[in-house]
Amino acid sequence: MLTSYRTILATDGAVGFTTAGALGRLPASMTGLGIILLVSARSDSYAQAGTIAAIYILVSAVFAPVQGRLADRFGQAPVLFASGGLFAAGLTVFLLVIDSSLVLAGFAAAVMGMGAPQTGNMARSRWTALLDDRTRLQTAFALEAVLDEAVFIVGPVLVTVLTLSALDWSGLGVAGVAAIVGAWGMAAQRATQPAHQQHLGKPPQPLRWSLLAPLIVAAVGLGVLFGSAEVLVVAFTDEQGKRSAAGLVLAIWSVGSLLAGVIVGTQPAPNNPVSRLRLTTFGLVVLFVPLIFAPNILALAVGFFLAGLMVAPTLITAVHLVELNTPASRLTEALTWTTTGLSVGVAAGGALAGIIVDTWSASIGFILPTAAAALAAIVAQFYRPDPAGTNWETPTSSGESSPVAE
Repeated sequence: MLTSYRTILATDGAVGFTTAGALGRLPASMTGLGIILLVSARSDSYAQAGTIAAIYILVSAVFAPVQGRLADRFGQAPVLFASGGLFAAGLTVFLLVIDSSLVLAGFAAAVMGMGAPQTGNMARSRWTALLDDRTRLQTAFALEAVLDEAVFIVGPVLVTVLTLSALDWSGLGVAGVAAIVGAWGMAAQRATQPAHQQHLGKPPQPLRWSLLAPLIVAAVGLGVLFGSAEVLVVAFTDEQGKRSAAGLVLAIWSVGSLLAGVIVGTQPAPNNPVSRLRLTTFGLVVLFVPLIFAPNILALAVGFFLAGLMVAPTLITAVHLVELNTPASRLTEALTWTTTGLSVGVAAGGALAGIIVDTWSASIGFILPTAAAALAAIVAQFYRPDPAGTNWETPTSSGESSPVAE
């Protein structure tokens, strides 16, 4: 079953940039939670902790497309060197000022957000440049989705254990090291980076907003689902008197998604990816409804595992549709726009879930991610792709062009 993964990883340079990309995205799963854990402990205020975490997430959302556009125009290496350094610098200042000024800590969190490395999207762009076979490219996207899930299994547990059991700043410190090693490690691997616009000597092609915008809206819905679910799991386990179980439940969710992602990567690319997006988003709606009525943590964990089976296939298919309908010279930017949609949704979902929990209960709060999944399902239902979107050319890492496989 894993032969397809071994095949793509045999591509020259693939193991190197994939490993660096995985390390570079660890901060995405550690930083927000790490800020909440550290600030809430130091200030005794979840409101202040949530505000600073939201600043980091929202600034990261704003600057992700900026990084993507710069990478498409000037190449990934300089952007990765700059973003890794900026994230680490902002984190260092954040840790130095957190006890003296939460205002300064908020500014430092904004700097961290500006530099949050976009290694996952840049890895996907590298795969698109290196592979000209549609099925192998789907396997590569599945691999990246599996790595996303692995990161979101390891990251929350790691930052929680380090923050609560070791030095309280050590979880965020590890995130900073991962950002530097991952971003700079990928930047050093110039042989596999896609040819950028300056290299090709061509003006940038326009993004197809009529096809990209609905996918960004769906990403916002998925982000609300992810952001609210994290808060609701913490609140639900707290209500049950076992707050420490929150990380385990979220890890189980990611395990379900990871397993589904592995299976999707072994299958041929779908002839109609929109149909699969409709199926998986509808599946999320159906599987989140029972969580509203979960009587205990065990039932919640089982429900999240089942819901997780729809997550990776949904994200893989969304990335597939972005790639199909975007000129290769703008792919990194297009992917980062979907990341922005996810991030905005995560921030909004977390904030709204907190209000619902404070006003009613965690169980009532699960109506929110269910509604968010419904938004994504509605977008998928009415999404109408343009078959001409598959005719864009895909630049190889050497700067030559090869047609996108049908």
